[in-house]
Amino acid sequence: MKPPLNPRPTGAFSLLEVMIAIAVFFIAAFAILGLVSSSLDNVRRLQRPAVDASPVLARYAATNRLVEGTFSGSLGDPDLLGKEYRDFNYLVDVVEVASNHLYGVRCVITPSSGRREVISDLSTVLYKPQSPPGSLDGGIGMRGR
Repeated sequence: MKPPLNPRPTGAFSLLEVMIAIAVFFIAAFAILGLVSSSLDNVRRLQRPAVDASPVLARYAATNRLVEGTFSGSLGDPDLLGKEYRDFNYLVDVVEVASNHLYGVRCVITPSSGRREVISDLSTVLYKPQSPPGSLDGGIGMRGR
């Protein structure tokens, strides 16, 4: 009996099988790297306190009157977040953005160590009809004059 002309090796993988195996390997490797990356981000977030500008903006939203200007202070004040946050400062800029007492309030949270790193930056627009006349209404202390 004659041997077959084109014997097919039975112990080797085809190129297509190798490419599929490599693709599955890379998909699994990137999924694992994504999990490790998100875990490291969560660890970093847990190491420093979560500081947000919303308590400061809430203080301005709760008032009946706003006055244009720049205001600053420490988040460690007992009125705000308490002594656990004494390492952070806030800077609030209140500007009348439209006539009839519509104010833009922007709050920036920075570390009190003097670094220029911005930790949180939030802004909102508030309507406060009981406020004194602002720069757009012809009030005293008009900006840009």
